[in-house]
Amino acid sequence: MEKTNSSWRVISTAVYGAPNEGKIYGYLEIDVTDAWEMIKANRAEGRRITMTHLVAAAIGRAIGWDIPEMNAFVKRGAVVQRDEVIVTVAVNMHGGKEMTSVKLFDAHKKTVFEIADDIRNRVAQARGGDDNDTMDNKSFMAKIPWPFRRMAFLLFRFITNTLGFEIKSMGLGHNAFGSILLSNIGSHGLTTGWGALFPGSKLPAVIIMGKEEDKAVVRGGEVVVRKILPLTGTFDHRVMDGYHCGMLAHHIKRYLENAELLTEVPLELKEEAV
Repeated sequence: MEKTNSSWRVISTAVYGAPNEGKIYGYLEIDVTDAWEMIKANRAEGRRITMTHLVAAAIGRAIGWDIPEMNAFVKRGAVVQRDEVIVTVAVNMHGGKEMTSVKLFDAHKKTVFEIADDIRNRVAQARGGDDNDTMDNKSFMAKIPWPFRRMAFLLFRFITNTLGFEIKSMGLGHNAFGSILLSNIGSHGLTTGWGALFPGSKLPAVIIMGKEEDKAVVRGGEVVVRKILPLTGTFDHRVMDGYHCGMLAHHIKRYLENAELLTEVPLELKEEAV
């Protein structure tokens, strides 16, 4: 029973009820052949970056510079703009049996190399026992007896979501899960998956990376083999509609198909400095 009922599974029985709220979904395939060549070239020079780092950088720039209106949350019936761009990346721990999260603050201003360093440093801290407040709350919630667990979660959600207050001592607030969540299920061998919008998280979107595969595609009228990355998204329809989803897909694709852009300081920062 102990192995089956991990902290997360125990909490999920209290957190999730029957689905009855507005969500929209999207699916996108991106040609990352050139991006992988860039990854390999940088690794050969001692700069270790991964596809997850590139996707996190692309998402940060997309919501920070290109579609800032989706960097928002609902508070007391109104959509409120965030004052920070935080890409939260779910990271496997202990051979994939547990997970933690890494918050990338000001992700839109960072190069992919800076993002890679941030993730490595935070993962090292988590493995040393220094997890973030939001993820630590899993253990706290899991210790609450079953009859009261869901009531406790609903109370916390009422305080933070409905009333719009923060519980800073527990790390609960509108930035508890950041501006957007990225998770890579491709590392588990899964090609496609659809993420859940965690109730109470104030997340407008969850992006899921699947496993890259070689596929036959048409380029210039010829069939060629390219490496294709599947991405899926689950979106809060109160904050985002089809337009925002389409813009997010467009800009993530633009950055990943021109991955060298992510190795440089964003053009917008350069223009601000002039």
